[in-house]
Amino acid sequence: TLTALKLGQKLNEGKTKQIFELADEPGHVLVQSKDQITAGNAARKDQMEGKAAIANRTTSCVFKLLQEAGIKTAFVRQQSEKAFVAARCEMIPIEWVCRRVATGSFLKRNPGVKEGYRFYPLKMEMFFKDDANNDPQWSEEQLLETKLSLAGLTIGRCEVDIMNRSTVAIFEVLERAWATQNCTLVDMKIEFGVNVSTKEIVLADVIDNDSWRLWPAGDRSQQKDKQVYRDLKEVTPEAMQMVKRNFEWVSESVKRLLEPQASGRVVVLMGSISDTAHCEKIRKACGSYGIPCDLRVTSAHKGPDETLRIKAEYEGDGVPTVFVAVAGRSNGLGPVMSGNTVYPVINCPPITPNWGAQDIWSSLRMPSGLGCSTVLSPEAAAQFAAQIFGLSDHLVWSKLRASMLNTWVSLKQADKKLQACSL
Repeated sequence: TLTALKLGQKLNEGKTKQIFELADEPGHVLVQSKDQITAGNAARKDQMEGKAAIANRTTSCVFKLLQEAGIKTAFVRQQSEKAFVAARCEMIPIEWVCRRVATGSFLKRNPGVKEGYRFYPLKMEMFFKDDANNDPQWSEEQLLETKLSLAGLTIGRCEVDIMNRSTVAIFEVLERAWATQNCTLVDMKIEFGVNVSTKEIVLADVIDNDSWRLWPAGDRSQQKDKQVYRDLKEVTPEAMQMVKRNFEWVSESVKRLLEPQASGRVVVLMGSISDTAHCEKIRKACGSYGIPCDLRVTSAHKGPDETLRIKAEYEGDGVPTVFVAVAGRSNGLGPVMSGNTVYPVINCPPITPNWGAQDIWSSLRMPSGLGCSTVLSPEAAAQFAAQIFGLSDHLVWSKLRASMLNTWVSLKQADKKLQACSL
């Protein structure tokens, strides 16, 4: 992938990057980082040897994490040490800021709020990108009244709501990821663009160590982000080395965010081979969350010894497991499993129209001491298993979170489309 790309014209140049057209890939651009670090609207700026490579590594990892979760972004691939390829976008000139902990400019604008105040839910703010006026804070009303139009899309209520919701989801995914490294994501700024090919709003620009505040162990004195550079009394070679070490630490740590914390597995037990189609739906849905899934055939009524042997096999190898029991008619499988394992058991009976109303009770009314749950939809059974693993695996949690966002966005867009038709 590190072959030389044919660069078209330079489309844009900012303080820390340049953007080039790609002659051979219509609808795509190359985003090339520069070895420059700036603060206070470039009131302070310095060369930092190696910063371009560090920033590019960081942003590429962050975008991969978000993309694998299912968040829509402009990122396509890391191209070289200092550049990545992205979908061409018309940028929406707003910085979306999301905060978990009050610090920095928020304290200046809200006197009386102490540093460290925690926002539940997250606090959202918008700043209009206008260097001449130091990026003024904007209200939703100001943004709506501007009636921005980008790549043929007018930024109205629907679009603003989508960007608001997306910013919160993106923050939560990254907050979860950083928590695995015992790091608090304090706040973050992102930008959106309209993909010129699909006319979709996507996360664009970059997310690197200039985009957020990161406090290891929640301790501001250990901050690793660009604030360290902003706070320097004077810029000396020694000080710049320290800043660079922090940036390098972040670009190394961010790679670890892509690693699963705990890998679990789902084991689907079916009472009969005739239940295979139902079980395949569960396996397919598990795949969408990146969770491995085994299918086994065993009947607790006709071969209880074998059922318990299979159970022992999965209990004995140390892999966290959720069992899903699929048995028609009288479900003996789920209750027998549930009474004999400490692992979670989900009943997912294949209900038939004629006897379903009666059969379902064999999955619902349990003797005391059994804690199995019952979920009728195979996809939902897989989702419930994913939610259990999501408690300890941030990558699974992120897929669930992105899916929730994407469902919300689809509803919003369907409503917008319907309103446009009926006008």
